[in-house]
Amino acid sequence: MKRRDFLKQASLASTAMFLPKFVSGFNLIDDAIATGKKLVIIQLSGGNDGLNTVVPFRNDIYYKKRPSLAQQKSNLIGITDEIGFHESLIAHSNLYHNGELCVINNVGYPNPNRSHFRATDIWHTASDANEYLQSGWIGRYLDMTKSKSLDAIEVDDSLSLVMKGETMDGIATKNPQLFYRTTHDPYFKNVVSHHDDAHLSEHNLGYLYKTMVTATSSAKYIYETSKTYTTNTEYPKNEFSKQLKQVAQFINSGLQTKVYYTSLGGFDTHANQINKQKRLLKIYDEAMAAFIKDLKQQDTFKDTLILTFSEFGRRVQQNAANGTDHGTANQVFVIGKQLKKQGFYNPMANLSNLDNNGDLKYDIDFREIYTSVLNNWLEVDASKVINKSFAGVNIV
Repeated sequence: MKRRDFLKQASLASTAMFLPKFVSGFNLIDDAIATGKKLVIIQLSGGNDGLNTVVPFRNDIYYKKRPSLAQQKSNLIGITDEIGFHESLIAHSNLYHNGELCVINNVGYPNPNRSHFRATDIWHTASDANEYLQSGWIGRYLDMTKSKSLDAIEVDDSLSLVMKGETMDGIATKNPQLFYRTTHDPYFKNVVSHHDDAHLSEHNLGYLYKTMVTATSSAKYIYETSKTYTTNTEYPKNEFSKQLKQVAQFINSGLQTKVYYTSLGGFDTHANQINKQKRLLKIYDEAMAAFIKDLKQQDTFKDTLILTFSEFGRRVQQNAANGTDHGTANQVFVIGKQLKKQGFYNPMANLSNLDNNGDLKYDIDFREIYTSVLNNWLEVDASKVINKSFAGVNIV
């Protein structure tokens, strides 16, 4: 087989999954179906306006800073005497009252970056603001635990930095059937059949063959396992709901994957924010309602922890276009049945004590949350994954 033909045809795989960077062997899938705790990470990409999501409706400064953008008390879902949820967050208000939601306010990090790309990289890698890492915190979790690539799945066509390790990557796939079919393309199968050829090391192709063998093995396991479960829960008709429906299928079928990653974009609301955010939060909330219902019906919700974050919040002062510009600290939603802390983990931001740019000051470093998730949920030494020591927060 000619090298140029191999490289050309290997691209068949790229639309269905992201292949791991290192493979220690070919038989990477065992027959045992792992049980235990699952982590689902959801990113609200673009910078969701947290101040209009969890609203301090008795705060005069809030209304002064947002004369036409502030949410009115009459439209909010009342949570406490001073705080209301955005009207779209019906399911989340139910989770709150059921003791299945913890809202962590004012989450951020020192010297925050207001670039979407850089801020996302910081959250994905768990780095300092001035530190540039090439691996994500979930990827390093895979490295540390010597996990298989299928232990972390992103429901997308390409893999985010958060899922990339130094020696092992997760897998990205939106459709397990397509993933499986791609690895059974005749040319793909022909390529895989050459994995023992003696000339591989001479041409530096051994790594490529090995990753394709791994992809074939993973695709077969994911497809054959996940197809054993079909939900009877009705999901909304949108792309984000499809992502969560696929995650529920993976979890409820008994797939051994421990970490799932999904995202919903569009939250960069510089102009005409009110209707845009209302629509997006409705999509998010309704999809979550169906997802959690699906898990509860199969009794898998009790072992699932859901973490929702956005790469930054928005400026407190509204802009001239009835929107908000890039800000800093924001809230994080933690959802699950085994929470040690329900409701509000900490007070909302002090709007009379902003930073020099008019932004919220952070109270909790986001890596404190990661530390608790790693130590207490995924049961690994967080300091070896994050490469720094944090006390953590008492949430799980």
